[in-house]
Amino acid sequence: MTQAPTPTADTVRRLVRSLLKDSGAGADDAGPEVRPATGREESSVWWVGARHVLRLAPDREAAVRQRRELRLRDLVRPHLPVAVPTSVAHGEWSAGLTYTLDTRVAGGSGEEHDVSAVGEADLAGLLTGLREVPVRQAETLGVPRTAPRSLEALRRAAGQAAERLAAADEFDPVRLHQLAPTAAVQLAAQPGSAVLVHHDLRGAHLVVSADGRVRGVLGWADTVVGDPAEDIAGLALAVGSPAAVRAATLAGYGARPCLRGLWLARCDTVIRLAAHLDTRDATPLPLLRSQLRRAWEAILLERVTELRDDGEKDDAEP
Repeated sequence: MTQAPTPTADTVRRLVRSLLKDSGAGADDAGPEVRPATGREESSVWWVGARHVLRLAPDREAAVRQRRELRLRDLVRPHLPVAVPTSVAHGEWSAGLTYTLDTRVAGGSGEEHDVSAVGEADLAGLLTGLREVPVRQAETLGVPRTAPRSLEALRRAAGQAAERLAAADEFDPVRLHQLAPTAAVQLAAQPGSAVLVHHDLRGAHLVVSADGRVRGVLGWADTVVGDPAEDIAGLALAVGSPAAVRAATLAGYGARPCLRGLWLARCDTVIRLAAHLDTRDATPLPLLRSQLRRAWEAILLERVTELRDDGEKDDAEP
């Protein structure tokens, strides 16, 4: 199999210069300033001046996902109160490998700015809008449908990981006892609850202004039709469990999906931190520790809620 070429600043600059001239977005003869978003020249994401970002698919699978993402962003945009990146130009930067030159959404990362109370309302609008996107239209675009994860299986895996963290003095495994096996069963996803799920609502994909408003959401390549608790879990990692649950409650989600999302996030953080210690997760250690801290912030809902076994269903599929 032919290896994909590695983009360099020169090849990126030549591509961008022609794209901006063709689109009328503006570029002088010297071409725009380009720099890799990761600080490394092998990056697939490049800043282009102050107003654009170039994303290059590094392989054929990523190219398929990027083509789908471009169509999906157009589908979700009318339903959301926050910005979704707009493509100025898109095509192939190498045989079979796609690119998109997007307008840059103004603001900083969710890892850089705290989300305010008004920002939590923005997140509630995001969750509400995702639920309103017609599932069948998304699936027509090729968005995959995924089955809900087993919280009981995740609980057991987190229990094993917690023992590894205890030995490294990173986590007290007793904290996991709050999620009993019976509670994990009660918090199973309800039938017919599938919605459009961003599925990667980490802090780096939230564009947050200095005043704490959520201005945009990036990273739509992993979107699925599935369990809405996954996005609640993502927000718990990004902004903390209390803020995530408040946003989900404002969006109309009941106790069951909120608590399910909370425990998905908590188990995931324990498992991923243990994987990092075993060199199986390359995520920076400070970020993993921050995500674990955010996910394990206490919320009032888990103290006062008694889940019913009468077949209640919090959310219906459109």
